[in-house]
Amino acid sequence: MDRNFLNTLDAMKRRPASISRAAWFEAAHHLAECADGQGYTHMHGHSFLVTLTVTGIPDGPNGWVEDLASLKAALEKVRATLDHACLNDIEGLQKPSLERLCAWIAAYVQPDLPGLSAVEVSRPSLNETCRLKLD
Repeated sequence: MDRNFLNTLDAMKRRPASISRAAWFEAAHHLAECADGQGYTHMHGHSFLVTLTVTGIPDGPNGWVEDLASLKAALEKVRATLDHACLNDIEGLQKPSLERLCAWIAAYVQPDLPGLSAVEVSRPSLNETCRLKLD
């Protein structure tokens, strides 16, 4: 390998990197304060996809930002609480918009993932996504 390439590679390995992992959950909710006729006021359900992103400088013997198993564990914690639940019944999610769901998930998993930089929640069947950036 050429020395210039190796110097560039060494510099790249010291730059911040982001890793993400995603998981699905199914949940129901309603938004009581919407205008009549919007349909949001009735109990209904969605398939949600939540993606957690951690950002940092790759480090340690494996050159990781974070062990992906840590993201998997955090997502399992989210699924254990939200999957097949009525979101309105969960403390802090009484008004479960996508924006509030992102904030709730971020607060819930941040103690386990100090490098958490973003939470994204989407409803793919509706082409709707909210991304909460934490950095």
